[in-house]
Parts: sequence; C-alpha cells; structure tokens
Amino acid sequence: MRIPPEGEPASADRRGGTRPKVTGPIGPRRAIATVLRELREKAQKSLADVYEDTLISRSKLSRLETAQGTPQLRDIRDLIQYYEIQDTPLAGRLLRWQAAARQPGWWAEFDDELSGGQLNLHVAAEADATIERAYTLPFVPALLQTDEYAAAIFRDMEGRSEGEIRQLLRIRRRRQGALRNRDGLPALELIAVMHETALRQVVGSTETSRAQLDFLVNLPPDLHVQLHVLPFAAKPVFSMTCMYAYFEYQDAQIPDVVNIETHNGFVSVDDPDRVALYRVAHEALVAASLDQDESRALIRSVRDGLDAA
Repeated sequence: MRIPPEGEPASADRRGGTRPKVTGPIGPRRAIATVLRELREKAQKSLADVYEDTLISRSKLSRLETAQGTPQLRDIRDLIQYYEIQDTPLAGRLLRWQAAARQPGWWAEFDDELSGGQLNLHVAAEADATIERAYTLPFVPALLQTDEYAAAIFRDMEGRSEGEIRQLLRIRRRRQGALRNRDGLPALELIAVMHETALRQVVGSTETSRAQLDFLVNLPPDLHVQLHVLPFAAKPVFSMTCMYAYFEYQDAQIPDVVNIETHNGFVSVDDPDRVALYRVAHEALVAASLDQDESRALIRSVRDGLDAA
C-alpha cells in the first residue's frame, strides 16, 4: 500500500501566504464544505455559475467549499434557497453547522502560542473529534504527557521561554481534559500507538522519564485511552516513520481528517481516498503492536530499569 506524497500545510496557500487562523470548531466548517460541494456537483454547476446566479463571490464560494474562514449566515441562507432545499432536514443541519462554526473555540485565547506550526488547526480538528488515532515517536503521545515531560520537550528541543512553557502547558492540560469529559460532547477516545523508542528516550532527566513511564503504567481509569507499543522486534509497518493523528467524528457528514506532524508544522490530509488509506494503515500498526497488557508490561520493565540505573 502506498499513500501519495502529501501536499502543503492546510494553513499555507500556494502563493506563500497564510490563510486565516482557525479560532473556532473546524468540524462544522468541513461538514458545510462537503454538503455545499455535493449540492453544487449534483446541480451540475461550476463556481462561476453559482456566482452568476447568487452574486456570492467565487473566492467566498471556494472558501466555503474548502472549510476556510467562518461561514456567514446570509450566504448559507442564500445557498439553501439557491439549491432549493428550504425547510428540509439538510437545510436545518447547514444552519446548525453555521451557528456552531461561529462559536469561538477555547483555544482562541491562546492564539499567539498556537500560531506557530499551525497547532491551532490541529487543536481545532481535535476539539470536536470523537476518536483520535495517534502514532508517535520518539516521544509519548501529547495527550498522555506529564507536565514535567512536556515542559522538558518545550524547553530543550523547542527552546521555549519559561513564560511560553507555562502557556503551552495550560493548552496541553485543556486538551488532555477532553479524555475525561467535554461540554456537549462525549469524552474524546484516544487509540494511541507509540514506538518503543519513546520508552527509551530520556527526556529532561532520568527522573522525569521515570515519572512519565510510571504515569503510563498507572493510567487513570477514567481516561478513555487505548495504548499500544510498537516494539523493536516488530516487522516494519507502513506509516511507522512519521507522527500523525487520525480524527474521526460522530457526525457522519463531517469527514475524517489526518494531521501529519512535521518539522514545519502540521500537514492536513482530507482527501477521502487518502484518509481511508491512513485508517487501514493505523489498524495495521495496532495489529503489529503489543496488546494493551503486553504494552503496559514493557513500559513497566523499562521504568524499573531506570530505577535500577
């Protein structure tokens, strides 16, 4: 199985500029984009045709169909009328999604801290996902990192100031809280695979790494987490060479999306065929990994080895 090369980060345009920062839920925007694109294609209309008929600019129509920017109520109402779906359940969903998309996300207050590397895009995708399937190396998954472990990464690898670290830890704790409960949504379920490298990599200090592994061994029972380790002994599996998160949504009309983490930020993959390949790839990754009990035993063994050292 081969996944085609990725495109550019979703927050960068082809002219080298940046698109508007994502300060609200992205799931409703993507649902609107999918439905409007399907309605236009079913009507056998081009963007130019819709512009001529509605006087909604082509650039705005394009942004609506690519989940960019915040959808305006007037535009959604005009398009509901244009496609003749007034008073239908679909029209009701479009209006509900439009209202939801306009609500500021909790991360908006941290916009400056999130802007680097398009983390705001990643958090927006995570905020209303039902399931997150993640793979990491050489670090523990972000949603399972202790404060001390995360701070060491921010300080030693990213060169963050103490003030930035405090803000980033506030963001991290808010994200981690979704594994317990969320307002208006079920708790986020995390199905994580981490390479055995993450267990062996010393972060910050031996004491910090030991405390992190101890947390993984004794994960609180109220966290909605499945944790697997891909051991050194496993045969190479496709997708094991880069970190990514696959987001699945409860609303069937919000398409799944994959965010790949790179040195230059997150690359968003939303083409349905490519997203489907990542779903298969993640299932293969889980199958190649240790089960949860075996993973916990390996984590405990490495932790105990740190104690002996």
